[in-house]
Amino acid sequence: MRKPIFALALVLAAFSSCSSSTTSPTGDGVPTTGDYVVLAWNDLGMHCLNPTYDQAVVLPPYNNLWAQVIQRGNPPRVVTAGLTVEFSLEDNTFSYGKRDYGQFWDNAVALFGDIFGPGGLEHDKGLTGTGLSGEMEQSGDHFVAEAIPVVPVNDSDVWSPYQVAVIVVKNAAGDELIRTKAIVPVSDEIDCSKCHGADPWADIIEKHDEEHATALADTVPFLCALCHGSPALGSVTPGSSGIFLSKAIHGSHADRLATCYDCHPGQVTQCSRSERHTATGGNCETCHGSMQQVADRITGGVLPWVDEPRCAQCHDHSVVAGVATPGALYRNSTGHGGVYCAACHNSPHVMYPSLLLADNYQPRQYHGSSHRVKTIGSCGVCHSDSRGEVGEIGEFGEAHGGSSPEHKNACHTCHTVVPTDTSKWPHSYQWNNSND
Repeated sequence: MRKPIFALALVLAAFSSCSSSTTSPTGDGVPTTGDYVVLAWNDLGMHCLNPTYDQAVVLPPYNNLWAQVIQRGNPPRVVTAGLTVEFSLEDNTFSYGKRDYGQFWDNAVALFGDIFGPGGLEHDKGLTGTGLSGEMEQSGDHFVAEAIPVVPVNDSDVWSPYQVAVIVVKNAAGDELIRTKAIVPVSDEIDCSKCHGADPWADIIEKHDEEHATALADTVPFLCALCHGSPALGSVTPGSSGIFLSKAIHGSHADRLATCYDCHPGQVTQCSRSERHTATGGNCETCHGSMQQVADRITGGVLPWVDEPRCAQCHDHSVVAGVATPGALYRNSTGHGGVYCAACHNSPHVMYPSLLLADNYQPRQYHGSSHRVKTIGSCGVCHSDSRGEVGEIGEFGEAHGGSSPEHKNACHTCHTVVPTDTSKWPHSYQWNNSND
C-alpha cells in the first residue's frame, strides 16, 4: 500500500542574495552564504488525514518531505554524494496518544491487512516505516522522507495544520553544512457534519449501505480505498467497485451544494494559500474545474492524483519558456540546472509568496528580510519589473552578470558567477514580476 512519492515542480532555480547579509533574517544565525544551499518542501502543499480511525477511513497520517542540496559554484551543481540530510519536527515528537489519532495504529491491521508483521504497525511510524525524525533517504537527485506520520497537534497539545520541519545537511564527518525550515502541512479539517450531522461517519456509512446495498456498518473500521481505488494510496485501478474514490466522492457531491473546502481543508486551514493563486474558497475550480468536471474527467480516462492540471494551462508556455513540462507534472518536474521547480517556487497550492508567513522561511533566509518575498532566484526581489526596460536587457545582464557585477542579484545565492547572457537565466529571462 505504498503511496507514490509525489514530487513537485515548476521551472526556475537560481538562488538568491540581493542582500549582503550573511545570516538568516529569522535570527537563527543560519548562514546564507558558504559552500552549500539546501531547499526543502512538502510535495503537495497540504495533506489530509482522518480525525478518527474507527469507522470509515479516507486517508492515513501521511506526509512527504523533499530536499535538494546545491553546492555553490560556477556553475553550481546539485549534489548528493558524501552528504546526509536529517529532518525533525519542532515540538512534534509523537502522534500516538494525541486525540483520537492513535486509532490509526490500533486499527492498522484491520485497515491495511497483515503487512506489518506480527506486532502490527509500530506507534509513531508511518506506512513506509518513517518516523517523525531521522535521515532522509537519497532518491536520485534529491532526498526524501516518505509517509511521515505527522498529525496537526504538537507536543504542547496545540492544534496547528502548519507543522515545522527542520532540515539539516551534514558532510561525511558529521559536520553541519547548512540548515533550513519547511512547513509539513497536515489537516483533519474534513467537515462532513455540515450535511451528515453530529456523527458524520456513521451517517455516511448508513446512507452508503442504503443506497448501494452494502453492509459497511458490519465491517468497521474499513479503508474506503479497498473498494474504490485511490492512486493517492498506490492503486492505479478503480478497485472492486469499478469507481475511483475521487470520482465517487466528487460525482456524488456535485449537485449537493458542497464546496471544495467542505472536504479539502478548509476554512481555517487554507489548503491553497499562494498569494498569487488563491481567491475566495481556495480558487480550486480555476485549475481543477468543478466537482462534476473532476468526476467527468476521471470517467474520460484521467487518473486522479496522477493526471492533474499543469502550469501551462494558465501560463502561456509560448511566452514563458520552460513552463510546459510534457510528461511530467509541476511537482515532478525539474528546470534550471536540474533543480526541482518546487524547490524554488514551493509546493503546489503554496507557491511563493504564501499568505502564511511561515511558508516563506526559505525566501526570507536566502534573499534577506529587507527584500520582498518572491520565488527563489527572482529578479522581482529587487525590481518591480523583472524584465527591465525594453531595450535595456543587455545592460541589465551586464549590471548583474560576469565575475565583477555592479550589483549581486538573487542568482548569487547559488552562482558565484552569473552569465551576462540572460538567455541562460531561468525561463530564458522571459518572466515578469506579475507572474513569476
